[in-house]
Amino acid sequence: MPAPHEETLRVRAAGPADLAAIARLHTAVRAAYQRARFPDAPFDTAAEHTRLHTAWHRALGPDRTPVLCAVRQGTVVGAAAYRQDVHGPATAELHQLHVDPGHWGTGVGRALHTACLHAWRAAGCSRAVLDVLWHNHRARSFYARLGWRPDPQRRPAPDATHLALTLPLTAPAAQ
Repeated sequence: MPAPHEETLRVRAAGPADLAAIARLHTAVRAAYQRARFPDAPFDTAAEHTRLHTAWHRALGPDRTPVLCAVRQGTVVGAAAYRQDVHGPATAELHQLHVDPGHWGTGVGRALHTACLHAWRAAGCSRAVLDVLWHNHRARSFYARLGWRPDPQRRPAPDATHLALTLPLTAPAAQ
């Protein structure tokens, strides 16, 4: 029997029916990476779940932020959301990319990233940007492996909690 990470992974557009699963996933992911920095803080509280549920409800609502989800055996194991033209024409912003901690290192994040790259290039974007939490070394390493670099056009957050990264889209990036 194949290991869970070997089961077929499918990336597709997310819809309102995926809201609860994506909010649960984001809550679990946030708790996992924040615990590395603040081991005793309760990041998976009902209030945090409600906050993230509301945010994803907006993303999946009438304004329809493009949201993708990665599904394995009928379960949402990852999600990504992006915006276009927020940071200038032909620029995509990777707003969210989250993978269930039980599926870290199994290719889910890379599959979501690849699907975003295809969408951005098809839309005519020439670069992408994102902000990553400074202390989230796992995410920073993931993005560096995929070709993301510090963005010289964007200053660090005033509180220095985030790092602005950019990725040129004119040539295929590492996938």
